[in-house]
Amino acid sequence: MIAGRKIVVVMPAYNAARTLERTYGEVPKDAVDAVILTDDASSDGTAAMAERLGIMTLRHDRNAGYGANQKTCYRAALGAGADVVVMLHPDYQYSPKLIPALAGPVASGERDVMLGSRMRDGGALAGGMPFYKYAGNRLLTAFQNRCLGLALTEYHTGFRAYSRRALEAVPWQGFSDGFLFDNEMLVAAAGLGLPIGEIACPARYERDSSSIGFARSADYGLGVLRLSWAHRRKKEKH
Repeated sequence: MIAGRKIVVVMPAYNAARTLERTYGEVPKDAVDAVILTDDASSDGTAAMAERLGIMTLRHDRNAGYGANQKTCYRAALGAGADVVVMLHPDYQYSPKLIPALAGPVASGERDVMLGSRMRDGGALAGGMPFYKYAGNRLLTAFQNRCLGLALTEYHTGFRAYSRRALEAVPWQGFSDGFLFDNEMLVAAAGLGLPIGEIACPARYERDSSSIGFARSADYGLGVLRLSWAHRRKKEKH
């Protein structure tokens, strides 16, 4: 627990067997009450690895998508009585040791959403992020800040913390089953006036770290632009 609040870490996993043990091994067990992993029909034994490590493991019979995976995670975390839910990719790109720093402002009630930003303090490029991803991330983030009226350094991180209040207020069950889900979460949270914060999080880009290719990145970027612009137009009409 942190500040008397139950902390549940969720891991949306797909073919993460090579990195899961290292990621889980760095989760601070003294601060985290439970870890839940949802395996999105991996072909590499991810679920078996998770069960061997003693992680509560849920399985999709078919590959449902990144957003659908998170939906399963959040339903399970809320059902387990979580006060704070930390979403951590199991690909060892983000440091689990930062979970207390990320979850702390949510547990204390200061924030409803916290992001682990790879863009603060130069962590992305230093950690090996491909330059085209870095440039795209920075451009999208600048556009999103203008549309949402925020001042974040990154919207695209796979390391996040949500309060129970946020997960009960945001209509995430109707959001995308794909990669746009994360941004739909932030747009909805901003629209509801939920306080959003961030901390610096070093990034590791290693051979085993997950990554989507250029074509899918471009498609994702276009989706983010449309989503953010639609939010701005909606605000202007009101």
